[in-house]
Amino acid sequence: MSIDRAAGGFDGRSGPLTGVRIVEFAGIGPGPFAAMLLADMGADVIRIDRPGGADPYSRHVVCRSRPSVTADLKAAPDRDEVLALLDHADALIEGFRPGVMERLGLGPDAVLARNPRLAYGRMTGWGQTGPLAETAGHDISYIAVTGALAAIGAPEAPTVPLNLVGDYGGGALYLALGLLAAVIQARETGRGQVVDAAICDGAASLMAMFCDLRAQGRWADRRGANLLDGGAPFYRTFRCADGEHVAIGPLEPRFFGELCDRLDLAGEEVVRRDDPAVWPALQARLEAAFLTRSREEWCAMFEGSDACLAPVLTLGEAPAHPHLTARRTYTVVDGVAQPSPAPRFSLTSAAIQPPRPQIDSLADAVSAWTDGAAEEQAQFAASEARGPG
Repeated sequence: MSIDRAAGGFDGRSGPLTGVRIVEFAGIGPGPFAAMLLADMGADVIRIDRPGGADPYSRHVVCRSRPSVTADLKAAPDRDEVLALLDHADALIEGFRPGVMERLGLGPDAVLARNPRLAYGRMTGWGQTGPLAETAGHDISYIAVTGALAAIGAPEAPTVPLNLVGDYGGGALYLALGLLAAVIQARETGRGQVVDAAICDGAASLMAMFCDLRAQGRWADRRGANLLDGGAPFYRTFRCADGEHVAIGPLEPRFFGELCDRLDLAGEEVVRRDDPAVWPALQARLEAAFLTRSREEWCAMFEGSDACLAPVLTLGEAPAHPHLTARRTYTVVDGVAQPSPAPRFSLTSAAIQPPRPQIDSLADAVSAWTDGAAEEQAQFAASEARGPG
């Protein structure tokens, strides 16, 4: 028997991670984003802020679903309270340079000696080891050395893909996955471990399919020359009559045929569309075709088709898209439109968690988790006494 996670934990939180406790040491970029994902799924996350050290990039959205408390990690009393909080945690997230947590007395050896079941998550760009481990960098630095940046953009120069490929794709998602794997392992064995999540490692991992294609001789180390990098004219964007753009991606011949039928395109370059030799001619015909109507007209014309055409929307336009509206992909909280939690679960729904009372001190944070643990134990004992059903 266990607490009914579908109904929420003792503090009203809901989601598949209800009951998992995580201490997040505030940072910027992938660490807070990973913490947001886990908190949205019901994990009880407490963020430790440094005095005057609020994240300038994350306010209304990335820091949602969890409270924060301020601590001076260089002061012994605050550090002792943090260690006491970690005694009750399942996982930890930190994003300092290698060695910083050790110098603060909060490194893995010190923390795991007190709480051997802890999953200790370390989020960095270069990782804990290697010749660049001690040096500074940002998303663009890490994806530059993995081949990811070189593969994205027009032939004349790489294009920076926001910080999605490195910070969030190769960083936050791998950190969250690694922490959950370590928590599962700890619950099976009683032994925690360090999760060394390096953005350079994760970004390289994201390139797995392209490494495979290159090994098969089906990927050239040139931008705009391949199937998925804008080289193929049937997988790219096109300007419309109103200056807006549509994206097409009919990779399968049947879907491409539907696109051409609706555009009234025929000819040798259509028949030989998989031959790169005809791509310039096919691209020119598609460019001319899409310039004849507005983005809205093209979307209306292709609505319900399998031609894989979609409007290229701005961040301001996206929440109003009919499909995203129907799925409630975006949520408005306090007037701020933001992405709803993802992925979705059939039983234990993830949600932007309700606001928690402000935590005024580390002692209050420790008490909250200590009292919560006692209440969960009481619920568990009561459920055991009731028996099955």
